[in-house]
Amino acid sequence: MTVNEILTVVITAAVSAGLGAILIKFLDRLRRRDAESEARTIIEKAERESATLVKEAELQAKERAIQQKAEGERELSKIRHELHERERLLDKRHDAVEQQAEQLRKQEKMVEGNQRKLTEKIEDMNRRNEELAKLLENQRQTLHQLSGLSREEATRKLLDMLDIELQNEQGSMIQKFERKMAEICDAKARDMLLTCIQRYAAAHTAETTTSTVDIPNDEMKGRIIGREGRNIRAFEKATGVDVIIDDTPGVVIVSGFDPVRREVARMSLNKLIADGRIHPTRIEELVAETMKEMETHINKYGEQAAQEAEVMRLNPKILHLLGRLRFRTSYSQNVLRHSIEVAFLAGMIAEEIGLDGDLARRCGLLHDIGKAADHEAEGGHPKIGAELLKRNGEGPEVVHAALGHHDDIRIDHPYTVIVAAADACSASRPGARRESLERYIKRMEDLEAIARGFPGVDQAFAIQAGREVRVIASARDTTDTSAAKICRDIATAFEEQLTYPGEIKVTVLRETRITEMAR
Repeated sequence: MTVNEILTVVITAAVSAGLGAILIKFLDRLRRRDAESEARTIIEKAERESATLVKEAELQAKERAIQQKAEGERELSKIRHELHERERLLDKRHDAVEQQAEQLRKQEKMVEGNQRKLTEKIEDMNRRNEELAKLLENQRQTLHQLSGLSREEATRKLLDMLDIELQNEQGSMIQKFERKMAEICDAKARDMLLTCIQRYAAAHTAETTTSTVDIPNDEMKGRIIGREGRNIRAFEKATGVDVIIDDTPGVVIVSGFDPVRREVARMSLNKLIADGRIHPTRIEELVAETMKEMETHINKYGEQAAQEAEVMRLNPKILHLLGRLRFRTSYSQNVLRHSIEVAFLAGMIAEEIGLDGDLARRCGLLHDIGKAADHEAEGGHPKIGAELLKRNGEGPEVVHAALGHHDDIRIDHPYTVIVAAADACSASRPGARRESLERYIKRMEDLEAIARGFPGVDQAFAIQAGREVRVIASARDTTDTSAAKICRDIATAFEEQLTYPGEIKVTVLRETRITEMAR
């Protein structure tokens, strides 16, 4: 490369560099001018916006000032109104106070006038008393002169006469009040017993010495008897009862004097019939199993009876004996139900006379406990029961009630008398003990006859063993109002003419039946 070429390159490069610098300065000046223009635009816009905001702020401030002024005026108006009301109330109270002051002034004047009058009356009374005392003294002196007795002698004689009269009056009044109290006590005792019996009127189911077991068909009788009678002999030997199989269809009779053994036999026979495997070995297994179940049932019956009678904390042996009473009857009356009834009656009687109802219920529930073991020991059930209760930790009141509820010993505790009275009420009230079939039928017939005797009655039916009577009234001869009166009259007639346990429900039915035939 020549020198000229080199110089040309260098000059070209220098020119290019100078032109580039000039171009850069020009572009920089253009950018600065655009920036200044944009800045001015932004400043102008900001100034316009700030002016707008200032105007809006001024408007909002004016609105708030107007609102605050209106609220202030409302508050001021409210305060003025309240002040006006208070001023009115104060004026009213001021008027009332002035009226009261005026009334007080009038009353003070009246009191002053009354005091003057009272003072005058007191002075007049004192003056009259003095005159009366003088007259009495003169009369007393005159009386002493006429009778010839001194004052002490006259006083003593008068007191002697009064003493004799008072003694006579006192004796007659004592006799009068004794007769009255005896009548009141008799009446209250009758009312108390009647109230207790009415409040607890429980029904009793009569039991016999036989139980019936239903069988599905008569073929089962042959299976119960077994080949040459081996099954029935094994069953009777295991249970200690007699099994009676006769021509009665669908029924096998279990007979025995011991109700516990009879119940075990009935339950075992039901299990054998349901199981279907009837042979001596199976019979012995089921009877042994049922005996264990029976012990559990007996304990459960005892616990249920104690809970029903609200008697707590009984010895387990006592509960077991109590459960055995469920299978014992006395004059057709279930002994356990009888004991529960005596417990309630004794509790109510004790509460009526202010004694401990809980202790009375305990005595009543356990008074016949000896009947659960009288076949295992010698002596009557009161003595056996008292020994059992004493041995198992019962108190002297409970033991004495069991021993003396039949009046065999001297009574030491009031609860024994209460239990004896409750026992007599439970045993002798109507319906407590079994009535004969003839008397039962007669009672049902009397119920229906009395109901049918009222006018407007078409038919009458005694149901639920006489606890309910349903009366069919004629719709033609009666109305709804007259039917209600007939119902009440029938119930009143039952109360007046019949003796029955518990209650009898009377239901009168009346309907209008219209029938048409479509042809």
